[in-house]
Amino acid sequence: MDPPEGPHVRTPYDVLGVSPDASPEEIRDAYWRLVRFHRMEGETAWTATHLGEIQDAYEVLSDPSRRAELDAVNGGFASTASQPPPPPYRPGAPPFPPAEPAPRRTRNPVDRLTQGLPRQWRVAIDWIVTIAGAIAIVLAIKAWVVNPYRIPSSSMEPTLHCAGGQGCEARLSDRVLANRFIYHFRNPRRGEIVVFKTPPAAQARCGAGGTFVKRLVGLPGETWAERSGYVYIDGKKLNEPYIKADRRDTETHEQLTIPKGQYFMMGDNRSSSCDSRVWGTVPRKNLIGEVFATYWPPNRISIYSTYVSLGLGLVGLLRLPRRLRRY
Repeated sequence: MDPPEGPHVRTPYDVLGVSPDASPEEIRDAYWRLVRFHRMEGETAWTATHLGEIQDAYEVLSDPSRRAELDAVNGGFASTASQPPPPPYRPGAPPFPPAEPAPRRTRNPVDRLTQGLPRQWRVAIDWIVTIAGAIAIVLAIKAWVVNPYRIPSSSMEPTLHCAGGQGCEARLSDRVLANRFIYHFRNPRRGEIVVFKTPPAAQARCGAGGTFVKRLVGLPGETWAERSGYVYIDGKKLNEPYIKADRRDTETHEQLTIPKGQYFMMGDNRSSSCDSRVWGTVPRKNLIGEVFATYWPPNRISIYSTYVSLGLGLVGLLRLPRRLRRY
């Protein structure tokens, strides 16, 4: 007489969803597929008992001797009708093989987007995104934060050195850093070394245009004049300790009033500087930033501002979100 049919019992093959002739690799892949499903998608539907059942099934099928015993009991294959249930879940047993840690959900959006791609593609995309991000950060810093410049002429000697030209004192040209955002938070100040775009007249009268580095001498609304090489602001002689005696000229220029929103620029090497005395004042919109440091060559590393210009600029940058909220 046939034994009465009992309730359906899931075998280790049923638990992992593989056939009785599955290879060890197929069993391992099936196990990890279930573990990943539990970790990433099935957290609310799975319990410790389910994990224990999966773990027990994996341990049986990954052990050749235990798998052979299982197949022998069922006549060479695992039956789903009379196979006794797997051992109960043991709370102290680890739910995963210790040699392969379970994958964790990542917060990296790139990893999420490329999760289904082959590993070689994911590694390549990760490198591309990393390199593109680094380039974008560098370009953003150069455009809005700090940008390097090279001193090409002797107009700022001896404060800033050039190389290879007439009047140059050094073998290597100075390379300086300009704070590009400081003037978004405060007005330019007299005596600062400024990077700016020249007015159109500079190209015609000096034979060169584009980006210049000069010292800011006159502010909007002031009167400027030069007498025998000495600068007068609003009728008072300007103290300029940065001008060396052998670099001072002997020119005399009539008094003029600096228009609103304009600035008067001059080089420290007055006898060899083509500046606002020749091509006029510079509008505020043409100012790029304040030179606050020399970074090359190494023996010329220095900071020119009497305060830490970059630090003040960063403080202003941190206040930017508050300013934007006003609009």
